[in-house]
Amino acid sequence: MQVVCWLLCLSTVGALVVLPKKQVAQQAIKLYRGKGAPQGYSWVAGNCKQLAGLLRQKNVVVKKLAAAAAAVGKDQSLSEPERHFQVHTLEVFQKELNETGNLVFQAVQSLQRALQGDYKDVVNMKESSRQRLEALREAAIKEEQEYVELVAAEKHQQEAVKSALAQNKTLSMLDEILEDVRKAADRLEEEIEEHAFDNNKQMRGVNVEAVLRVEDEEKSGKRKNKSQQKEVEDDLGLSMLIDSQNNQYVLTKPRDSTMPRADHHFIKDLVSVVMLSLPCGWICSLVGLPPMFGYIVCGVLLGPSCLNSIKSMVQVETLGELGVFFTLFVVGLEFSPERVRKVWKTSVQGSCYLSLLMVGAGLVWGQVLRIRPTQTVFISTCLSLSSTPLVSRFLAGSRGDKEGDLDYSSVLLGMLVMQDVQLGLFIAVMPTLIQAQSGDLDSLRVLYLLAQVLGSLAVVLLLCLLFKSALIGPYYKKLHAESKGNKEILVLGMAAFVFFMLTVTDFLDVSMELGCFLAGALLSTQGHMVTTEVMGCIEPIRDFLAIIFFASIGLHVFPTFVLYELTILLVLTLTLVIMKFVMAVLVLSVILPPGSQHIRWVVSAGLAQVSEFSFVLGSRARRAGIISREVYLLVLSVTTLSLLLAPVLWRVTTQRFVPRAERKMVT
Repeated sequence: MQVVCWLLCLSTVGALVVLPKKQVAQQAIKLYRGKGAPQGYSWVAGNCKQLAGLLRQKNVVVKKLAAAAAAVGKDQSLSEPERHFQVHTLEVFQKELNETGNLVFQAVQSLQRALQGDYKDVVNMKESSRQRLEALREAAIKEEQEYVELVAAEKHQQEAVKSALAQNKTLSMLDEILEDVRKAADRLEEEIEEHAFDNNKQMRGVNVEAVLRVEDEEKSGKRKNKSQQKEVEDDLGLSMLIDSQNNQYVLTKPRDSTMPRADHHFIKDLVSVVMLSLPCGWICSLVGLPPMFGYIVCGVLLGPSCLNSIKSMVQVETLGELGVFFTLFVVGLEFSPERVRKVWKTSVQGSCYLSLLMVGAGLVWGQVLRIRPTQTVFISTCLSLSSTPLVSRFLAGSRGDKEGDLDYSSVLLGMLVMQDVQLGLFIAVMPTLIQAQSGDLDSLRVLYLLAQVLGSLAVVLLLCLLFKSALIGPYYKKLHAESKGNKEILVLGMAAFVFFMLTVTDFLDVSMELGCFLAGALLSTQGHMVTTEVMGCIEPIRDFLAIIFFASIGLHVFPTFVLYELTILLVLTLTLVIMKFVMAVLVLSVILPPGSQHIRWVVSAGLAQVSEFSFVLGSRARRAGIISREVYLLVLSVTTLSLLLAPVLWRVTTQRFVPRAERKMVT
């Protein structure tokens, strides 16, 4: 109690808070010992007596509540629901009194700790702020639990009232039917509750924390006119939640599965992307640039760096990922078995040599700049990959069917497919890089992972041979017979086959993109007519989803960062593009046959950019601590600039080295 009195005494000199801590203490002592001491002491003593009286009253009330709960528990005249409700209500009120009393002493301890702290130490201030934040989280969780208990008590009260009414009157036929429906609905809610997350808090990996709930900003007039609708939306859980790490969440699975819901944020975001992509792509077409450049600009305008109007970024990027899947499926349709047999050796050797050269160059630069080998290997591998969706848009419709000779589209697509295989291998090896970052690298672990990935690739190839001989032909004939006059069955069947191959490769820990490509390649074995029919059904879906994909790339472009570091980013991007172009020319000069040396320039131009999957790999590496924030932003910006420079380099190279009759650009 003496500590409480001294702390309350210090509160009388709150006006001197602008003074240093020693002066505040001296002023408090002077006030206590000087002429104003009797008046200040009487004020402190009065408040202390009042606080002590409140605490005594709290203890008396808590004891009375406990006695009342015990008496209600022994009362045989009450029904079981009534007894349970009354006891539960008394316990909740008793708990509220205890929590309130504890908060008083917590506040006193917090004030004492704050007065003893050194406010010149930023670390100490940060720790105090963290402790207050944790206390607020615990208080919010306790308050939520108390609210749930009160809701349960209210439910028990309603059950008791209904039981009393049921005993005092006879139900009509309609009331009996409604009563049966009510019981069935209660059983349904109980079954749903069994699968709810709130009842599974003991599962591994669960961390309960407080979140903020943010409502949409609306005009005051609309709020007055639509207050009832707003309350309904709040009950549906359509508002945004923000956790302690500033991550935003939307509802994914409702607690009550009997009512339909829609994510209006995602619908608005999708509408914004589609409507803005049209003028952006149109303008790029008018000035002679590929429309995909306009779609990326659309994502930049709607992204966090400009208008910041996209709220469901993860959902938009997920939908754009479907565009990658269908793009690679179409690439597989155009990649006939004859072309595969012509370029498989060149593709395997070229992609492997190019990756080894990039990693070797990265290790050399890492030694010069004193960068850890794990970082240099990761960055070099990311930058060695090229964008398959982007190049497939360049090559849309191009064919090279000259007998006895290689065409640039076959070689380029073959090398890109092998890079997708390397991507799956690299994703599998990433845990090893994380262990190397912490110093727990095991060579046996590396060999095991490599053997596992190679075994998975062998299983995928065996399954493809099995599907080609026993599944693809009958499956397509059945779809074709059922889809006469109705293309829905054919479209659904092709999409299901793509997702089936995607699931198989993902189950075997190989990249899902490779499964989509293999699905198209398997269908291409059925002949040109089959390929043409499937292409006509899938291409509109592919084009729409590809627009979303390129717009999602723009969401990760930050013009302000690019402008701040424009010089160094341009130097790094141009150096990277030139280095990849030169390396590809050297590799292709060695492995290409003498009669096909002229296509090395076009293939090298198609490989002289960085794959958009570096965004995904970079984010994983940043979370794992392999690369720093600064390196991640540099990789992100260099990747984006290389993708923007790719159409220019491709056009210049094709105009110089490709005959006019074979030249084909996407417009």
